[in-house]
Amino acid sequence: MGPQSIAEVFLLAENRLLREALIRILAKKNDIRVIGAAPYSLSALERIIASRPSIILLDATGPIFSDAKLVSTLQAAIPEVRVVMVDMDPDERTFLRAVGEGVVGYILKDASATEVADTIRAVFAGEAVCPPALSMTLFNVVQRRLSLAAPSRALSRREQDLVALLRERLTNKEIAARLNLSEQTVKNHVHRMMRKIGAPDRLGIVERYEYESLGGRTAGQLLG
Repeated sequence: MGPQSIAEVFLLAENRLLREALIRILAKKNDIRVIGAAPYSLSALERIIASRPSIILLDATGPIFSDAKLVSTLQAAIPEVRVVMVDMDPDERTFLRAVGEGVVGYILKDASATEVADTIRAVFAGEAVCPPALSMTLFNVVQRRLSLAAPSRALSRREQDLVALLRERLTNKEIAARLNLSEQTVKNHVHRMMRKIGAPDRLGIVERYEYESLGGRTAGQLLG
């Protein structure tokens, strides 16, 4: 078995008992090697960068969510490194924040030794791993973001017609006169459009709609 087939792991864990338990578990795996273990500190980060592991196992959210930006800092120094969180609670918000920071593996507290090893192997092979119970959370977030990124599909035909009038920066009263509607009806349409596509204001509706219509490119990018 060549060196490239062995996942080299650094345990960056605050919990000493957890570090020792993981070392014992992983020492039994022929394709996984623990090359370092320490609680989080600046000196530990220096050790990680010097040892250049392929996987970092982390048991605390603090280093991930702090201003230090642990994942991006390590990826800048070791582009191929991947971070896996272990001994975690099934909290959706924490999970999504971790994914947003660049974590590609998420292991719950009740995971077995086999699950820990399998996650390390999968992440080492280039996969991302999360508990089945949290996978629906990811699907829901992606679906919401895709719907926000496609205003022309989210808006009704009448609402799409309104976009052109909003582009002219007409007031609700002026739009109502153009379309022979009440001002309140126009106001309701505008607020509904803002909610549908996640726009902060009237101009935001136009910007989001035009962005999607240009295939995800701004007018400036097209002209440039």
